[in-house]
Amino acid sequence: MSYDNTCKYLAETYPADFARWLLASETTDIEVLKTELTLEPIRADSVTFLQIANQILHLEFQTTPKSTPPLDFRMLDYYTRLKRQYWCEIKQVLIFLQPTSSEIVLKTQYVDTNTTHRYQTMRLWEEDPIPLLANPALLPLATLARTESPTDLLTQVAAAVDMIEETDERQNISACVQVLAGLRFEKNLITQLFSEEIMQESVIYQDILQKGLKQGEERGKKQEALELILRQLTRRFGAIEPETQQQIRTLSITQLEELAEALLDFTSPSDLVNYLANISPLPKVTGDR
Repeated sequence: MSYDNTCKYLAETYPADFARWLLASETTDIEVLKTELTLEPIRADSVTFLQIANQILHLEFQTTPKSTPPLDFRMLDYYTRLKRQYWCEIKQVLIFLQPTSSEIVLKTQYVDTNTTHRYQTMRLWEEDPIPLLANPALLPLATLARTESPTDLLTQVAAAVDMIEETDERQNISACVQVLAGLRFEKNLITQLFSEEIMQESVIYQDILQKGLKQGEERGKKQEALELILRQLTRRFGAIEPETQQQIRTLSITQLEELAEALLDFTSPSDLVNYLANISPLPKVTGDR
C-alpha cells in the first residue's frame, strides 16, 4: 500500500484544508497543478502542487529520508522548475511521516558553492494533533502526530471518523486513516477500531491499490529494460564505469528504450558517455517507496 499516494489523494481532494493548515489561508480558489514539470520531465507520486492566488504550495510527503537525488537538492530542483514555469511565489513543505534518527529530517536548506535554497520541513511525530483532529481531511495525518498515548490518539481519530456524516467521505477518510496508521500501529489494533469492509468499499482504497499495482508493473518493466541494456553494453564494451551505470539507472523507461536503439550505432564507450551527457543534463527524480 502506498503511503505517499494516500497523502497525495488527501492534499488534492481537500486542497483548501491543507492550505488553511499550512498557510493560514482561507481562500477556496485553489487549482491542483499537474505534477510533471518541463525540461527533462520529473514526476513523483508523493508530490502535490496547489496554486493559491499568485502562490504555489508544493507539498512533498516522505516515509523515509532516503532519496536519489538527495531530498534537499530535489526541493531546489522543483523550485527552479516551478519558478520557470509559473513565475510566482512558491512555498515548499517537506513532510516526513515516520520517525527517524536521520539528520536529513532536520535540514531546511540546500547549500552548494554559490547557492542556498530554503524550504520548510515538518516532522509529523512532533506536530500537535489537535488541529488535525479538528479537520476530517487531516484525520489520517493525526494518527502520526505527537502523543504520549498513541492508542488513545488512534481511538480519538476513529471517533472523529465515525462523526463524518457523508457516507462516501467517511469511507474514504477511514481508508486513508487505516493506511497511514499502518506506519505506527499494529494491524490488530487498527482492525479493532475500524471496519476493514468499509475500507475495501472505499473508492480511494481501490484507487491506491490500482496505483500501487501499476507502479509495481512499471518498476518491473524498467528493471527488465535496464538489465538488458547493461548486458548489451557489457558484451560490446566490457565493464561499464560505475558513474556511467548510475546515469543509466536514472533514465526513464522511454529513455531506456531510446538508448537501446541508439547503442546499436555506438563504436566505443565514449559514444555512450556523450549520448548520456546530451540526454540527461539532470538526474531523474525518484521518490521513496
